[in-house]
Amino acid sequence: MNENLEASWLDIKAKLTTIFYTLSQSIDGFSDDFDPEVRVADSRFGDFQVNGVLRFAKGKGENPRELAQKLLIRAKECEELSSMELELSGPGFINIRLSALFLGRWIGNFCGRCDISQWLSGKTIVIDYSSPNTAKQMHVGHLRSMIIGESIQRLLRFCGAKVIRDNHIGDWGTQFGILIMAIKRAKVNVSAMDEATALDEFERLYREGSDLAKEDISALDEARKELLLLQRGDSENLKIWEAINGVSYRAFEEIYRQMDVTFDYVLGESFYRDKVDHVCDELESLGIAEEDNGALVVFHREHERFRTQPFLIRKSDGASNYATTDLATVLYREKEFHADEIIYVTDGRQQDHFQQLFLTVERWFPLKDISIPILKHVWFGTVLGEDGHAIKTRSGESIKLKQLMEEGIGRALAIVEEKNPSFPEEERRKIARIVAIGAIKYADLSQNRTNDYVFSWEKMLAFDGNTAPYLLYAVTRIHALFRKLALTPNSGEHGLSAVVFSTAEELALARQLINFPPTIKQVLEDLRPHYLCTYLFELASEFSSFYNGNRILGEDEDILEKRLLLCRFTLYVLEIGLHLLGIETLERM
Repeated sequence: MNENLEASWLDIKAKLTTIFYTLSQSIDGFSDDFDPEVRVADSRFGDFQVNGVLRFAKGKGENPRELAQKLLIRAKECEELSSMELELSGPGFINIRLSALFLGRWIGNFCGRCDISQWLSGKTIVIDYSSPNTAKQMHVGHLRSMIIGESIQRLLRFCGAKVIRDNHIGDWGTQFGILIMAIKRAKVNVSAMDEATALDEFERLYREGSDLAKEDISALDEARKELLLLQRGDSENLKIWEAINGVSYRAFEEIYRQMDVTFDYVLGESFYRDKVDHVCDELESLGIAEEDNGALVVFHREHERFRTQPFLIRKSDGASNYATTDLATVLYREKEFHADEIIYVTDGRQQDHFQQLFLTVERWFPLKDISIPILKHVWFGTVLGEDGHAIKTRSGESIKLKQLMEEGIGRALAIVEEKNPSFPEEERRKIARIVAIGAIKYADLSQNRTNDYVFSWEKMLAFDGNTAPYLLYAVTRIHALFRKLALTPNSGEHGLSAVVFSTAEELALARQLINFPPTIKQVLEDLRPHYLCTYLFELASEFSSFYNGNRILGEDEDILEKRLLLCRFTLYVLEIGLHLLGIETLERM
């Protein structure tokens, strides 16, 4: 195969499109509007398929099979396609199968050196994820934003983007008026509270205050006044607020450490409190915002659904809200971070909010000659219990994330102790933690993010099927093989351009390996990590078939080396893929 095409393997489909288009231009019956429509093929027929002849021929009144036959003859004469297997199929499709020579040459030359790091080079992307509210413990409802957001930001970094991770916590909303009112009524000294129980106490006080505000209009007015005092800088309310947030974020950090999640900035709603008035004044002066029953709103009358649904940016009592701070946040991220793109990772219930936010920015920024960043809302469904309803405790409350992780680690530890009781206790506990946290993450990421999914410990901790333990076991199996040979996975030769795979299992595994970068491209386009999960599961399955069907130990040196090459590259891809999902790997378990 031509070296030029080999070096461009990441874009094989694009390269094939160019080759077949160029060939077609020298054949009678084709014209410059021909599109080869090269697609990834069903594996039963090949690796790629040229589909465009059928559509083109019908449009021109030509016989598609005859036209495809002419193109096939010319393709078989093309040097760049000389190590590909080509055949005519059906009414005019050309099937393309990468040859054993191509696969061996590529695996030999590129093993361990999949350089995807230039795809997003030069782009600055801000990703907004996790974003819990302070004064509350993180619960299972916070799980998906954190896990999905962390995986996406790792993917973006891997592809070369400058990524800014911003945890836009809810620390300045209506809830503080209610909570401060309840704290003052109960005469609680927040500075003297026991940190271990403080969040439980804040949640109890908030429930009491919320119930009271619903029953008593004077309590609701009192809560609104406390919120306005806070937003206007009242020293007493600020002191209470700072104590609440300090306790809250230290609790968040404990969860983030366990989940291996890190942020570059924690710029919550409060950070923008001195910036929201400017936003409101500017939108009003530009004629984008208008008064409606004493409140300041934006109508998108050109939008079918939002023409009568106002985007509220300042309440009638003068208080700012979620929309106001989000508008100020977009402006700040463009001005200070020079964001080319901003990604928000939240649940699907906020779709209307973000559509209206984006529409408002698209009207606002051009009037101020400000570049509009690409704005994306990566939304997700709900975590369900096995009864099909939103997952809750038996008492009907949201399950706390700390409790969820502790239960998972306990369950995983029981499995580890049963399978490997001889391991040192410290190692058993480490394995249990990695398996449990990995299982929680993978169970979430392996689902199409826009779907709801059922949380099941039994399924997610299983060692068979599309689970984290199955993939982690595949990784440890390869490490064990190299230990038996007294080798490290990084040892051995690279650049084995003469490698030719011959067995069905070798070829199937090589074909799966070559699909890693196209899979990354697919995830990148849709920001759906479940594509990567499916790929890794299929890779681990192909490796299992290869390992069971092809002897490695005891083979002659040439066979041993080419099979170890497949093992090395499989390990590399599995470990990189799991890292992109935020899952730590093990060398034995």
